[in-house]
Amino acid sequence: MSVFETIARYSVVPVISIDDAKDALALADALIDAGLPVAEITLRTEAALSAIAQIAKYRPEMCIGAGTVLDEDQLNEVQDAGAGFALSPGLDVATILAARNFGLPFAPGVMTATDIQNAVRFGCGMVKFFPATAAGGLPMLKSLAEPFRHTGLCFNPTGGITLDTMTDWLDHSLVQAVGGSWIATTQDISDGNWDTIRERANIAATVARKFAADNG
Repeated sequence: MSVFETIARYSVVPVISIDDAKDALALADALIDAGLPVAEITLRTEAALSAIAQIAKYRPEMCIGAGTVLDEDQLNEVQDAGAGFALSPGLDVATILAARNFGLPFAPGVMTATDIQNAVRFGCGMVKFFPATAAGGLPMLKSLAEPFRHTGLCFNPTGGITLDTMTDWLDHSLVQAVGGSWIATTQDISDGNWDTIRERANIAATVARKFAADNG
């Protein structure tokens, strides 16, 4: 099973901004216990690479990826840290090509038809529709995605999606998974609120499984 197939299996990806790498394993354990062993750790903090490396080494059952990857140097760093996939908020052709050379599954960010067309041109299988809600929400994604349906491209919308709205997005046939920053907030991680994170992750995973079963 490919990384993106694994992501599609869980349907929801916790999007994580972590301030202290010492919290990485406890975070991973909370997600694993909740039945949602997948996460995107964004490179927005100095602790991100170390957190990815610890989870990749000590919790190999986690499908751990890196977000906010902006260039080739960062791709190299996250791959060395052990990330199994990477995502970006925007589309940069040089970064797409570098990810291909590294053999690292990579989803660039898209917000326009031109972005999507370039993603298709350079062989992307999944793209990150970002910022999903601010960019026009589900109506915008439906309009943008339809002309590209025949290409097989799939979408991972992220940004402003909540537990209450996630199944609306997942109901679109081209959406493989949604990103959810509400599952493990930076504050809850810093405060060690592992029970809260575990509960949110379990609810999200349960909702995703029920939706898949009802619509399978």
